[in-house]
Amino acid sequence: MPPLLLPAMNFRYVAAPDFWKSFYALPASQKASTRTAWAIFKQNPFDPRLRTHKIHGLSASFKTTVFAVVIEGDLRAAFYIKGDIVFTFAIGTHDIYKR
Repeated sequence: MPPLLLPAMNFRYVAAPDFWKSFYALPASQKASTRTAWAIFKQNPFDPRLRTHKIHGLSASFKTTVFAVVIEGDLRAAFYIKGDIVFTFAIGTHDIYKR
């Protein structure tokens, strides 16, 4: 499947309080991996290095398309886009898909 492409645009990034709570609970090595992925994510949330993919179950629950990026191993961050805002709402294992 070809990578998802968006027209070039300047996004604003907003992270939910639950995202930050989960982020600060991560071990130092995963925080470092997340920061590395964040630098790529801010340039393009659909950069192929992030292996961005749709999460169909969450998309149905949220009634909008929800995506996740692979940070490392089983560590994922979930987000959706509304207009020019990227809302990041969860970070963790695949369990974040069960909201």
